[in-house]
Amino acid sequence: MKLLCDQMLGSLAKWLRIFGFDTFYANSEITDQELLKIAEKENRTVITRDKELTQKARKRNVNVIQIKITDLEEQLNQVLNLIKVDKELLLTRCTICNSLIKKINKSDVKGKVPEKVFANKDEFWFCSNCNKFYWTGSHFDKINEKINKFTKNPQ
Repeated sequence: MKLLCDQMLGSLAKWLRIFGFDTFYANSEITDQELLKIAEKENRTVITRDKELTQKARKRNVNVIQIKITDLEEQLNQVLNLIKVDKELLLTRCTICNSLIKKINKSDVKGKVPEKVFANKDEFWFCSNCNKFYWTGSHFDKINEKINKFTKNPQ
């Protein structure tokens, strides 16, 4: 499923990318009309806290999820209760630009990541669109904990 988060939902957009969703994040320069055109053209579901944008989307038969809460955990819970997470897609997108990231050889990152990281990590990923490197750093446990919280199988 392809998603589009409005400018009020940057943190949610980042986390939806972590969960593997193709998530367009609208900057402040994109008008509601432009945003809806993108959603229509790319068949994206709009995610917004804006009541007016929700109404405009519904009038144009654009799928929309209206977020009424500000807490990120609750926002994620709301969205992930409506759309299914494909575990094969977890951690496959760049959190910055939404492009797919690729696993790369350790030798390819020498001199491009901190020396300590290079010495202590064996797996690396790279976004060729924005030239960002990824590895399982100290923050990974917290990310993985949140992923597990939202993808655990109901008993």
